[in-house]
Amino acid sequence: FFREVPVTSILWGSFVMVALAEMGDKTQLIALSLAARYRRPWTVMLGILIATLANHALAASAGVWVAGMIPAAALGWIVGLGFIAFGVWALFPDAADEPGEREGWGPLVTTIVVFFFAEMGDKTQLATVALGARFHSTLAVTAGTTAGMLAADGLAVWAGSRLGALLPMRRLRWAAAALFMVFGLAAIAGVLV
Repeated sequence: FFREVPVTSILWGSFVMVALAEMGDKTQLIALSLAARYRRPWTVMLGILIATLANHALAASAGVWVAGMIPAAALGWIVGLGFIAFGVWALFPDAADEPGEREGWGPLVTTIVVFFFAEMGDKTQLATVALGARFHSTLAVTAGTTAGMLAADGLAVWAGSRLGALLPMRRLRWAAAALFMVFGLAAIAGVLV
């Protein structure tokens, strides 16, 4: 289960998984809303970057810490079943909850606060915990998942409503679900081999 994995594989795997999982997620819809409200895409993207780095660094660190506490065989099953559960979860769209904005915060602080708290318990945060547990690399997982969030949310910030016309969210959710399930089955297979 804990074979040496090249850093580039961790980066790309984390990137692809979170980018697909983020498609149609509530935080992507929040990115669209904040960009439309403030009309400052670079400021909104900076807020997303800061919030995601903080949130996913905590999540990946938690995953690495948990991995050190649980026997490898049990962890393989936990991570594998977790990814399969995320795959099922990815099939269902999230409600677009947008926490309220405090007066005078402006686009950067509002984006940081909204994104940080919107990511709590979200499937992309939980996937980051599982990736940290699987790969034992806080830095590579955080970098990959943050880049995936920026790629997916950047589409919402700049492409806005066109994204729905170009790429139906249902298909993106199915692709994310399939990827989660493949990762889950691979983690379980590593235990069984």
